[in-house]
Amino acid sequence: MRAMVLHTPGQPLQCQERPIPTPGARQLLIKVLACGVCRTDLHLLDGELPQAVLPRVPGHEIVGEVTAVGADVAPGWTGRRVGVPWLGWTCGECTFCRSDRENLCDQAQFTGCHLDGGYAEYTVADPRFCFPIPDTLSDVQAAPLLCAGLIGFRALRMAQGARHLGLYGFGAAAHLAIQVARGRQQRVYAFTRPGDDEGQDYARRLGAEWAGPSDQLPPHALDASLIFAPVGALVPLALSATVKGGCVICAGIHMSDIPAFPYRLLWGERSVRSVANLTRQDGVAFFAELQHTPVHCDVTCFALDQANQALACLRSGQFNGAIVLTP
Repeated sequence: MRAMVLHTPGQPLQCQERPIPTPGARQLLIKVLACGVCRTDLHLLDGELPQAVLPRVPGHEIVGEVTAVGADVAPGWTGRRVGVPWLGWTCGECTFCRSDRENLCDQAQFTGCHLDGGYAEYTVADPRFCFPIPDTLSDVQAAPLLCAGLIGFRALRMAQGARHLGLYGFGAAAHLAIQVARGRQQRVYAFTRPGDDEGQDYARRLGAEWAGPSDQLPPHALDASLIFAPVGALVPLALSATVKGGCVICAGIHMSDIPAFPYRLLWGERSVRSVANLTRQDGVAFFAELQHTPVHCDVTCFALDQANQALACLRSGQFNGAIVLTP
């Protein structure tokens, strides 16, 4: 099979021929049909995820068909279409795993970081952490839901039904989160890089009440803000736009340092918290909500051997929506 492999941070992925992996006793062998390109992949390439084990095949928004199963897996998995997310394995025994917080497991392994991911023609995965994909979703529509969609959904749950919701950074996650939020009748205010008129127009087309640069205040104070851009300087800006008792939620795995800010921005029982990964229950709840609040993912597709080009386009913000590799 072909696989795009990261050997050294800061260097391009290398296209290699590898043997098709053999599933372990408790694994599925999956033929990759589509794999989303996520900003976390850029953090991996840039050496900003020190926990990563290299060499590694990136990619954690995988949709594929199960072609074989390990000895301890029920044969009924064969032929099913599944999604493989970022969270690939947990111990199941620690305090976090036993309290429905498996996303915080200290032994957790992540797809495309500790485990080979979907920038390949085949991959293996633990069936406990695979989601069935509804027939209503195509492969390329479903792939970005496995991270951009799920992280946005978990962040929305932390926002606790905020009436006025801010979204900072309008990429793949935000363009899905806004559709879920609008389905819940929330009023959304979108923030982009200063000068990104196209991105602001895009947010308005998806239902934003207002869209503007991140250094401006919205026309209405926010009950909660979700920060998808990995920019720590956005935290005090979001706090300044948030009502007393409101929350700022940092929804990325990596963020630049948050600068010092005056206590008055936090005072009034405002809070700042982070989203760490996801749980399987997030996936179950997310796909259940999509049954009555369908979302459309705007996708730009690249071939597998164009993965470096796809990552460069993601870095530059060349396309709205999501980018997907189709092996």
